[in-house]
Order: sequence, then C-alpha cells, then structure tokens
Amino acid sequence: MELRHLRYFIAVAEEGSLTVAAEKGLHTAQPSLSRQIRDLEYEVGVQLMSRSVHGIELTAAGRAFLDHARLALTQAEAAKEAARRAAQPARPTFALGFLTGKEIDWLPEAMRILRDELPNIDVTISSQNSPDLADALMRGRLDAAFMRPERADELVYRRVTTEPFVVMFPSNHRLAVHDTVELREIVGETFLIPSKTAPTSRLVIEDYLKRSGLDIIPDHEVDNITHAVSMIASTGAVALLPAYPDNLLPWSVISRPLKGEAPTVDLVVGYHMANTSPILRIFLSRIDDLTTRISTKARDLQT
Repeated sequence: MELRHLRYFIAVAEEGSLTVAAEKGLHTAQPSLSRQIRDLEYEVGVQLMSRSVHGIELTAAGRAFLDHARLALTQAEAAKEAARRAAQPARPTFALGFLTGKEIDWLPEAMRILRDELPNIDVTISSQNSPDLADALMRGRLDAAFMRPERADELVYRRVTTEPFVVMFPSNHRLAVHDTVELREIVGETFLIPSKTAPTSRLVIEDYLKRSGLDIIPDHEVDNITHAVSMIASTGAVALLPAYPDNLLPWSVISRPLKGEAPTVDLVVGYHMANTSPILRIFLSRIDDLTTRISTKARDLQT
C-alpha cells in the first residue's frame, strides 16, 4: 500500500465518482484510477467501494477506512514538514516591542535597518504599555523596546527622541481657533490623565500641574493614545499627551502646542544589560541612523 493509493481513495470518496475524481482532482485517466482502487482493495482484503445508480458509494469497510486514510496522509505530511525543518538550521530571531502608538513612526524604519543588516532573521513585534515592555525585557521575552524609561536597574536605555506634551481636544472645541493654548484655558474642562499603565507620562503631567498652581483635577484616566482619542471624541474632554502626528488623528480630534515651556518626556530604546544577542548589538549600532531618518521625515512633514 502506497500513499498515492490513499490519495486516490480519498478523492473518489469525496467526489462520489471515479470519472470526476480522475478528471478534476487527480488529473489521471479513469481506467487507471479504477485499477488503483482495485489494487488498494486487494491489499486491504475487503471491498471498500460499490457502484450504484447514484455513483460510487462507500461500503461499511470503506467508511471505516476513510478516516484512517485521511489521518495517515495528514501524519505523512507532518512527518515531511518536520524532516524539512530539521534539515534546515533555525533562523535567528529578534523580538522588538513598541509603546502602543509609537510603532506607527518607528516600526518601518526599525524594520528597514534589520532587513538591510540581517535579511535572514525572523522579527517578532509586540505593542504594549511601557511597564509591560520593561517586564518583557527583564524576562527575556523581548530583545529591545521603544518605550518610556522605567525604573529597572537591569535595563539600559538609549534616548531616541524627546517629545513635548500638547493639548488634545475635540475639533469643534472652543480652543480650536487658537494656534497655541495656555494651560489656564483648560481650567474647568473635563480633564484626562494617563493611568498607572503610563507612570512616566503621568508623573510628568502631575508635576507640571502642581508647578502651575492651577486648579486642574483629572476626571478620568486613559491607558494609551487610542483610549485617549476615543474618550476625547466621545466625551468632549481635553488631555495633555505627548505630541502625536496630526495626520494620524481622526478628524474629530486635534492638538495644539502649549504656550510657553511645555513639559517633555523621553522615548528610549530599552534592553537588558545581560542580553548578548549579536542582532541586538547590530541594531543598537544603527540607532543614531534611525533617529536621524525619523527626525528628517518629521521636518519634511512640517515644511
């Protein structure tokens, strides 16, 4: 008994016709297919199929044989694939994480560097909040991450950019007519603040509000930029958030720079100090090139 016998048998059983199976699925002559089925029945020792006015029908033995034939073909394919994988050396992998929302700007350029330098590696991508990225780096689940600098003694950070905070609000808000917004102008507005899933940004905002002396009390917390934009659009609230490209905001939400000296927050590439991956070393060696390309693109969009 050969695998081709099983394939022929399954095709005939599924089509219910020797002629259709021969022409449609197996691309062989009908007499040849009939002979293969007879050879299979001889090998098994029982009749598997019978002819009727309705075409080919499986006998009780044929129905029992069909399930095992399908399983045998599946296992044969799995064995072939396993052998092929074993014969090929495993491709090196690199796990890269992004603070939610930052992959829009940084992922394409990061991938360009990795593909240019190491075209034969597998890259996995994840998008999370910054504390979770730090935890993944500590546990070795990520090799590098674009994130906020979190408190973790074993992590090393390379700053890639410093982002000013801006005011975000609905596009039909009264402040939309201004080119810049003074902080005092949002007193009394429904105010959103990053939740504890973004502790670095939250601390910067809390310190900025405290130094201002203004009575601005957060009404709701938001976990990330997507959550914030959704809340602004649905509730009419305002928020202080790190600058986000206006062309990526929905039409219903806009941003304006803060008048005066705005607070800032760093975006960094973080990695574990004990990570000896040669891919990580190459990636880190190209960080300056990466930041230059992103800065150039940002300036081009502004002109």
